Amino acid sequence: MVQRDSSQQKRFLREFGANIRRWRKVNGMSAVQVAERAFITRQTLRNIENGTGTARMDSLFAVLMILGVDGTVVDAADPYNNNAGRSRIDDILSTGGTI
Repeated sequence: MVQRDSSQQKRFLREFGANIRRWRKVNGMSAVQVAERAFITRQTLRNIENGTGTARMDSLFAVLMILGVDGTVVDAADPYNNNAGRSRIDDILSTGGTI
């Protein structure tokens, strides 16, 4: 289990933030442009891109929408899009459970 303040979680947050920064650059947008279009502060975007702070989920998704990757992130979290998730869902459904 990942602890809330584990080194693994910190690494994932840094990597996720770096990916958001890269998407911003791929889209040719400045940090100011993204922050303004997402209706967040530049500091909030900086925290997201650095993997620090506690950005609200709606702020994070506003950034993802501006960058055009919100659907990709939602799809990645869908258990139906993962072999292990589908297998577990099949097991649950086969025993009469519901999802």
